[in-house]
Amino acid sequence: MFRENSRLRFLLVIGVLFFGVFALSAWRYAPRSDRFAAASKRVRPALEAALRVKGLHWGAPVYIRVFKEEKQLELWVDDGKQFKLFKTWVICKFSGELGPKLKEGDGQAPEGFYFVPSARMNPRSRFHLSFNLGYPNAYDRARQRTGSALMVHGNCVSIGCYAMTDPRIEEIYSLCAAAQQNGQRFFRVHCFPFRMTEANMKRHRKSKWMSEWENLKAGYDWFKKTKRPPNVTVNDKKYQFGADMR
Repeated sequence: MFRENSRLRFLLVIGVLFFGVFALSAWRYAPRSDRFAAASKRVRPALEAALRVKGLHWGAPVYIRVFKEEKQLELWVDDGKQFKLFKTWVICKFSGELGPKLKEGDGQAPEGFYFVPSARMNPRSRFHLSFNLGYPNAYDRARQRTGSALMVHGNCVSIGCYAMTDPRIEEIYSLCAAAQQNGQRFFRVHCFPFRMTEANMKRHRKSKWMSEWENLKAGYDWFKKTKRPPNVTVNDKKYQFGADMR
């Protein structure tokens, strides 16, 4: 009996250790390449210094907002209590007009609420470095919208993506990869047609997309109020927002 119990304990310990190593690897895994390693080494010192100035640190969770009309991409960093704006980059190019992506090949860049796990990071992209937004999401699928490989990437060329210059994507990608390697399971990327102020909503009030934009504005306002990105779900073909309990 003693020998049998010892064997069971041994097998249990081995199983727990194996599962722990596997889970940790999956949790912290992010694809790597010599290109990304060189880029990260190049941009990290200046980024770390800039983070320290704002009371932030390398590897902290990140959150991204994209604004089409303003051609801006913001990256926010969690200071442990709330997300603080770290840096805003100019989007080099995006295709299409204001309004959502509807179908494969329409050239539209997506609008909506997306998230990027490590599996969607691509350090070997033919557009230098890239991450896939995960379009179509549950909202897009509920509305029978189609498309694929919608990304934020370098190389300043776009057919439905948000394209940055290579130096800009090196900074953005490195910050996001560091957050994932430090334990963030995914980072959120929220894409808006414009900064959703009352003035801008009034200016675009005659758009055929206004009902959808009002739904997007609810998520925009959630973050404005709490400084934490909301947990996003979809019900009855609409986005719904709640506190992120992760």
